[in-house]
Amino acid sequence: MVYYAGPVAKLIEEFAKLPGIGPKTAQRLAFHILNSPREAGSSLAEAIVEAREKITYCTVCSNLTDRDPCQICSDVKRNNGVICVVEEARDVVAMEKTREFKGKYHVLHGAISPLDGVGPESLKIKELLSRIQGEQVEEVILATNPNIEGEATAMYLARLLKPLGLKVTRIAHGLPVGGDLEYADEVTLSKALEGRREI
Repeated sequence: MVYYAGPVAKLIEEFAKLPGIGPKTAQRLAFHILNSPREAGSSLAEAIVEAREKITYCTVCSNLTDRDPCQICSDVKRNNGVICVVEEARDVVAMEKTREFKGKYHVLHGAISPLDGVGPESLKIKELLSRIQGEQVEEVILATNPNIEGEATAMYLARLLKPLGLKVTRIAHGLPVGGDLEYADEVTLSKALEGRREI
């Protein structure tokens, strides 16, 4: 039984392909677009097309950019001797929001996950190694996610980078600010103990 006109059904279907969007949310988004002024739908479509056409990967750090090299790699005020390795481009944004890191980045575009068929060759690891050999890098900060895949990726990179004579560090993991000990799981608490520092 056909419930929607073809174009409406197609719009719902396309929204449902997005991560985290189920059938009900896809339906709500589609009807929101259809009930909005015509310009809103056109503006959304233009933004999608423009992003797909103009956004590429930085040839230095593999971050998303509309110019090459990207804004961060082009910034002469940033420390070239420190590279923070992250899994995804959105992780760069998260790090930048802290306003604490003044070095450069390298985006891997994923994490090692044998169950998903993602091995080291699928990531931007070769690019990282050639970049380290070409630049005067003193420290590499491994800022992969604190999950099984992120930990495996960090361990793999640490084994590759240590023999190069670099300082290889891992971001600390532990309790969130404002969190209660009683609600923390054992792994989080053990990481918090491992990462303790003198005050």
